[in-house]
Amino acid sequence: MFNITELLIAFLISSVVAFVTTPLIRRFAVIINAVDHPDDGRKKHGEPKARIGGLAIVLGVAAGLLYLQPEHPHMMEIVIGGIIIVITGFLDDLYNLKPYQKLIGQIAAASVVISSGLIIDKLTMPFIGTVDLGLFGYILTFVWIIGVTNAINLIDGLDGLAAGVSAIGLTSILIIAITDYRIIVVYLCMVMVASCLGFLYHNFYPAKIFMGDTGALFLGYGIAVISMLGLFKNVALFSFIIPIIIIAVPIFDTIFAIIRRVINRQSIGQADRKHIHYRLMERGYSHQASVLIIYAFTAAFGIMAIIFSSATLLTSLIVIVMFVLAIQVIAELSGIFNGQQPIINGIRKMIGKKENV
Repeated sequence: MFNITELLIAFLISSVVAFVTTPLIRRFAVIINAVDHPDDGRKKHGEPKARIGGLAIVLGVAAGLLYLQPEHPHMMEIVIGGIIIVITGFLDDLYNLKPYQKLIGQIAAASVVISSGLIIDKLTMPFIGTVDLGLFGYILTFVWIIGVTNAINLIDGLDGLAAGVSAIGLTSILIIAITDYRIIVVYLCMVMVASCLGFLYHNFYPAKIFMGDTGALFLGYGIAVISMLGLFKNVALFSFIIPIIIIAVPIFDTIFAIIRRVINRQSIGQADRKHIHYRLMERGYSHQASVLIIYAFTAAFGIMAIIFSSATLLTSLIVIVMFVLAIQVIAELSGIFNGQQPIINGIRKMIGKKENV
C-alpha cells in the first residue's frame, strides 16, 4: 500500500525545490548565455529569456526521489537515461544542436532503458487478448520513447504550456496507477507533477524563464518511461490506447505537423507557427486563453483515459468515438485539411457563430 504521508512530503519537497531553484537557475542561465532571443518569426517574447529552467524540474524530481528512494529493477537505467536526456537538452539550449545530434542523445537514452529489459513487450486487445510483440517490441519501444520525448518538446511553444500539459497528463497516469497499485509509477508521477507545478509559477504567462529543451526533453522522456512502467501493463481492453489518449494533444499535434510539412514539401524538422497553440491565437484567443484551452483538452483526454482504463467494451467504444472526434478538431485546427473545418464549423453553427471561411 501507499504511505500517504511520505507521498505528500515528497510532493512538498519536489515542488519547493523546483520553485526555489528556478530564480537561481535563471541567474545562472544569464551568466552562461543560455538565453532565448526574440525574433520577428515564431518567437514573440519581447525580451531575452533564460531557457534552461527545466533544470529546476530535474532538481525537484531528484530531491523527491532521494527522499522516497523507490526500488525497482529498472531504476538505475531509467536514471542514467534521464541524465543523458538532460545533458542533451542542456547542450541544445546552450549550443543549438542540430536535429541529428539531439536524436543521437535520445537514441542513447532509449537504448539504456531498453538494455534493462524495460520494453513494450505485450499489448492487450479485445477479442484477441494479450499479444506478445517479440522483436517488434524493441522497435516500438524506441519509437515510443523518442516520439513522446519530441512531442512534449514540440508543444513547448507558449508560456506554461508544456509544464501544464505534462502535469495534467501525469496526474491522469497517477490516478490510474493508484487504482492499479503500481507504487513506482505513483512515486514518479507525484514528484514530476510537483516539480512541474513548482516551476509553472515562474513559467506561466508572462514567463520569467523558459524550460528549454533541458526541461521539455526530460518531461517527454519521463512520461514515456512512466507510461511503459504502468499503462502498457494495464489489463484493460485496448490497453495500448490509454497512454496515447492521455498525451493525445502533443502526440497528434506532432503527427499532424509532420503530415502538414510532408504535404507542403517542407523538412519535417522545420519549425513553423502552425501548431495547435499558434492556431488558437490566430483565431483571436489570447496567449493565456490558448494555453488554458489546451489544458482543458488535455484534462478531457485524461478523464477519457481514466474511464477507459476500467471500462467495459461498450464504454470503451463510446470513449474511442469521443476521442476520434476530439482528434478531428485538433487536426482541423492544425490546418492539414487545406482550411476545411467541418466539425469546428458545425460546432460554431450550433452556438450561433459564423462559419470560418
